[in-house]
Amino acid sequence: MALPTIIWLVLPPTRTNGKSTHPGVFKNMKSLSASRWRIPACPLVRRARDNTGRMGAALNDSRPISCHDDVRSLLFRLLTSVVSEREPGLGDVLTGRASLDTLADAQRIPALQATGIWFQLVAIANELLAMRSRRELEQMGGADEVVGSFANVIGEMKAAGYPAEEIQTTLDTLSVGPTMTAHPTEAKRVTVLEIHRRIYRKLTELEQERWAPREHQQLIDDLQSEIELLWMSGELRLERPSVESEIAWGLHFFREVIFEATPKIYDAVEEALARHYPKYDLKVPSFMRYASWIGGDRDGNPNVSASTTAHALKETRQAIIGWYIQQVRRLITVLSVSANVVDIPEDFNKALAQALHRSGAAREIVVRNPGEPLRQFAAAMLDRLRATIGEASARPYARAELFKADLRHLETVLAKLGGNLVARRFVRPLRQQVETFGFRTVALDIRQNSTVVNRVLAELFRLTDGDRVPEPDTPQWGLRIRSALSSGERPSIDRAVLSAEACELLDLFDVIREAASGPNGGAVGAFILSMTRSCDDLLAVYLLGQYCGMATALDGSGTIGLRVVPLFETIADLRAAADILDRLLAVSIVRRSLSDFSNRQEIMLGYSDSNKDGGFLASNWELNKAQRRIHALGQKRKIKISFFHGRGGSVSRGGAPTGRAIAAQPAGTVGGAMRVTEQGEVVSSKFANRGTGRYQLEIFAASVFAHSVKSANEPELRDIPEFNEALEALTGMSQASYSSLINEPGFIDYFHQASPVEELSLLKIGSRPARRFGARDISDLRAIPWVFAWSQNRHLLTNWYGIGSALKSFVNVRGNAGLELLRQMFERSRFFRLIVDEVDKGIYQTDMEIGQLYASLVQDREVGERIYRKIAAEYLLTRNMIAEVNGGLKVSQRFPVFKQHFDRTRPQMDSIHRLQVQLLREVRAQDGSTAKPKRAVNALLLSINCISTGLGWTG
Repeated sequence: MALPTIIWLVLPPTRTNGKSTHPGVFKNMKSLSASRWRIPACPLVRRARDNTGRMGAALNDSRPISCHDDVRSLLFRLLTSVVSEREPGLGDVLTGRASLDTLADAQRIPALQATGIWFQLVAIANELLAMRSRRELEQMGGADEVVGSFANVIGEMKAAGYPAEEIQTTLDTLSVGPTMTAHPTEAKRVTVLEIHRRIYRKLTELEQERWAPREHQQLIDDLQSEIELLWMSGELRLERPSVESEIAWGLHFFREVIFEATPKIYDAVEEALARHYPKYDLKVPSFMRYASWIGGDRDGNPNVSASTTAHALKETRQAIIGWYIQQVRRLITVLSVSANVVDIPEDFNKALAQALHRSGAAREIVVRNPGEPLRQFAAAMLDRLRATIGEASARPYARAELFKADLRHLETVLAKLGGNLVARRFVRPLRQQVETFGFRTVALDIRQNSTVVNRVLAELFRLTDGDRVPEPDTPQWGLRIRSALSSGERPSIDRAVLSAEACELLDLFDVIREAASGPNGGAVGAFILSMTRSCDDLLAVYLLGQYCGMATALDGSGTIGLRVVPLFETIADLRAAADILDRLLAVSIVRRSLSDFSNRQEIMLGYSDSNKDGGFLASNWELNKAQRRIHALGQKRKIKISFFHGRGGSVSRGGAPTGRAIAAQPAGTVGGAMRVTEQGEVVSSKFANRGTGRYQLEIFAASVFAHSVKSANEPELRDIPEFNEALEALTGMSQASYSSLINEPGFIDYFHQASPVEELSLLKIGSRPARRFGARDISDLRAIPWVFAWSQNRHLLTNWYGIGSALKSFVNVRGNAGLELLRQMFERSRFFRLIVDEVDKGIYQTDMEIGQLYASLVQDREVGERIYRKIAAEYLLTRNMIAEVNGGLKVSQRFPVFKQHFDRTRPQMDSIHRLQVQLLREVRAQDGSTAKPKRAVNALLLSINCISTGLGWTG
């Protein structure tokens, strides 16, 4: 479970001169005195310590758990009890007093299992305590005190003088798109995630004050039983998950959290507007737009087929209609309005007669609910919903809008009867869900690699052109595509003579066409073309759509009903992105087709591959520049541009805190619309529990809203030529340093041997292979295992490598003036400060002493020592230069909560790393003719799980 996405220091109230005060939320730690803000020990915690001071003695107290360490001490005691019954003697491992690498072979797996469970419990406790801290802030100072919430953001806008008209204009165009992906970064089984959820809920129950001692003890026993289940369930997947199981996994979070949380976000906006703009009748549209890649992303994943995509579309439709059926059944239960008590308006009686007629069961419904017209109406709706998925004989709802219209009838009649609160509580949330989720749950994106698209198109050209087919990426290739598009070319294709790859891609376009023309409007989202390197790559997708019947005119004069989105991933592609888009927008059929999608072109930006390609600083600066250039091009071409950020869990894959990351985007580039991928373990960490899920969604949406309203006037986003020039120089030097490392002789061997990257394939955490096309070189390796491997060996160089050299060289060239400029940039540039801060945190989690143990695994000792020394030297340089830039602070001094979280598990983490190095030696010692020892392999996989849990991410 990942650490909370946004980490602030939340301090408890203190008492000064007998008065209670609250310091609130501090973002800049430089002004804080550690002695002034020391947190007093909790009395319950003191009673929970044994004679050694260790957390873990019994909490013989039936009062609610109320102090932060109470939660952890309780969980520690229960885990210790579970472990001691099964594996006596492992207590010192849990406290960090005994190292795992000193244990007998038979104790390794139980010790790793116990430590891994402890890390999971700590993460659950952190999530609970973060939620509690936000509630305490709101209780003491109101909702505006929760930094990043809609209440806080709208309050700041009012204080800054933003007019209500500007607020409404931004709300009207707001589109916030969390996009779920099943990237292979979730190391925990769904069964384990379910147990985590139950533990979290039991802990929230224990916070209540109403329990008698007997009831309190029952809750404690229930908690312990869940920890027992964790122990007996095991973490490791026995089989690699199928795409179908990943689809079910993704929908689980919608059913459990997201469906219910979404209307509450709209409520939060309404409440904030009513409080800060009370004189205006501001309207809040349903602006959340969820999407998914699960079942649609086939880039390098042979397990995703056209039939898989069709299955995903069916399952997402079934999921939301099933949810609506549950909610309408609830309406039938609660809407006990009697016609004998109130006068039912005539217009509603007419609507009721129509609804009963369409249900096909008017008589039965009336007999079952005599004199209760609202219940009758809801019962008719239920029959129509059930018919929509083939479970009843009523007239099905052809479109979600018709279901929404019936809900409007209920809202209207309740308002006329004086039941506004009833409508707001029971009907409005359902109507908002329909506006958000339609009959689809998500818009399913399709993703494929440009190499595959071009290969298939070339095969189709050969059917008509024979041997005269030009090579892709040549001028003749581009002319051939444009000619086919402009003429409306649609050849007769005999699929029996095509390759399996071509048949599969054409079958996919058939699925897209059928979904687009069917009743499930919006079910297919964008066609995302990964590794987009030219305008012709994108035009090839349009042409395949035309070949498969998606054009509206046979002569090429119409449009193609396909939303094609380029994904720019490498440094070179980011630099070329604006030019590629400019050429694309010059093609007539593309411009006409964009008009079908509100004249908006979406652009996806890849954080992972650009980082692997050029390092952390180069990746982020090129992403920043690309957005500004593309945004300017959109204004020139009179096209609305929206960005889709392909971020992952780790910082090196764009996983910086959501609020800060969005706030640092270039001014004007958000413009009310943004999508972000939620990948792997990030999904479960954000959406496993309702309170956290709602908070994470609100932070994302409020950050998009705030940037859209305020960015043009933000001094820290101002385009300062001197800062840009410095960043350009720093990027060049940083990229040169990073390139010198990855091109160092022997580096590929170092990477494979000084990390468990090859062994990661044994960990069955996703349906997708680690490599796109099966090659062993770094360019073919996906960014996720690249980051995963460097995290496992605690080098974490993807977070920081090259930045120390760049800063040092900059200061060497420019002297004290250069250092002063860097410090000004840290104070005045939101983008540069975010970079420095994330490097600072990455440096804190890096441990080069641990890294040296992994370096010793390299078979060529000279290579291992040489590359390790190079990395270690850059680490020390980066550590020192970050301190120079941020004012001499100790590493991560600005992030005390982050440090506290990590320090809590550091001793056990170090112990696991030492054991993992031993296990790698043992597993690799077996030659190809000998089966790898099963216990050693299982222990190794458990160690990988433990480390990823301790760090808070996998890749």
